[in-house]
Amino acid sequence: MAIFREKDVFERRDAANAAKRAMLEKFKAKPAADDPAVVAKQAERKAVLEARAIRQAEKEKQKQERLAREAEERATREAAAEAERLAAEEAAQADAKQREAEENERIARLLSDEVERKAKRDARYAARKSRVGRTPPGFSG
Repeated sequence: MAIFREKDVFERRDAANAAKRAMLEKFKAKPAADDPAVVAKQAERKAVLEARAIRQAEKEKQKQERLAREAEERATREAAAEAERLAAEEAAQADAKQREAEENERIARLLSDEVERKAKRDARYAARKSRVGRTPPGFSG
């Protein structure tokens, strides 16, 4: 079985220096801005960004169209509901007017019947009075 051995200060320092040198070499090995590979990569990134912007604009356009369509449908539904409400209100008013007319007709019929009854009663009284030919006691006529 292997025994774990800790690194001493010198080994750690050498490892850190080696890592720093590797990073420096990597940075120095980085291609310049006018390198064809870098230019190609930048062009690719630019194309991806433009495509993303086009997709985003299309998505926004579709969203606006959808919102406009929904607003139009909502306005149509509200107009239909308003028209239906007005029609129901007019029907209720017409029904109320009809009931009022029927009630007035019934009242007029009752009043005319009452007038006829009074006229018949008065006619009976007058006929009785004319048949008798004399004034009953207590009446002065």
